[in-house]
Amino acid sequence: MLILHCPCCGVYADETELAPGGEAHLTRHGPGSSDEAFTSYLFARKNPRGVHFERWRHAHGCGKWFHAARDTATLEVFGTYSAQTTEPPKAIRDAIAKRRPGWTWRGIA
Repeated sequence: MLILHCPCCGVYADETELAPGGEAHLTRHGPGSSDEAFTSYLFARKNPRGVHFERWRHAHGCGKWFHAARDTATLEVFGTYSAQTTEPPKAIRDAIAKRRPGWTWRGIA
């Protein structure tokens, strides 16, 4: 069972209390963007085996959104953090790199 820490209210919640929201850290495209960019935003999503950054909502708790870094194959959780951040905190990136040698965040060590 997947258990995530909600950084907003401090509760450890299992997946029955949470609602998945898809991939985190997307570049949003709206009015004024090209058809290709908007189509890519709507439909092109990563679904990797391994390290993935996701949006989650504490649906049966505080109701707020947050991000989680986890391994989709093993369900190992590297950490959770505020949805208002534009990239994973360095501590989480370091924790992933320690467990997955050679891993980088978008080419940033």
